[in-house]
Amino acid sequence: MLNLNKNREFLVPAHETVYRNLRSEILAGLMNPGQVLTLRGLAKGYNVSVMPVREAVRRLAAEGALSISPSGRIFIPELTNDRIEELASLRALLEPELASKALPRVHNALIDRLVLINSTIDQMIVKKDASGYVRSNLEFHRTLYLRAQAPSTLALVETIWLQFVPTMRALYEKIPRSQAPSSHRKILSTLRVGDEPGLRLAVRADVTNGLRMLLVV
Repeated sequence: MLNLNKNREFLVPAHETVYRNLRSEILAGLMNPGQVLTLRGLAKGYNVSVMPVREAVRRLAAEGALSISPSGRIFIPELTNDRIEELASLRALLEPELASKALPRVHNALIDRLVLINSTIDQMIVKKDASGYVRSNLEFHRTLYLRAQAPSTLALVETIWLQFVPTMRALYEKIPRSQAPSSHRKILSTLRVGDEPGLRLAVRADVTNGLRMLLVV
């Protein structure tokens, strides 16, 4: 007979599963700014009771990914220009540091992987797939930053992305683009030669240039 108590140690709680899935959907650019969510709707979508959904929503609200009105209305925040600037400033502070820490652990296979992701970004632009563009763009950065082996800093950055992505995706739909950001090519070139100061500048430029594009829309 199976030891059910022992097996429970390996089960992921329902609220954690809902949290991870909803978080992934937000990061994938599948939610719109101002979009209203309901506990019952989410519970039905994830085939769980309302209780784990409530806990997952509470956690995401604490991270700034969701807003809850005094009446209990749950929705995706719409960022103001001031808020976009604040989040971009945090990215410009943290992401060059992650890239710098990653540099000593960068190898040719990783660079090849980043080149491939950058090609995917170009494909998303051709397809006019804003969600795919944002998703691939974040994958480019995350793939590099994982080499930093700085999980606490990366967690902070991902929390910023979590707040940023819905507005970023909505605004990018209005911006005509023909290719991946030129700063990505600069990042790749600095990685190839091990140029740490240049890498910091390229990552910072990528964040700030993206900010300028968002604010002129």
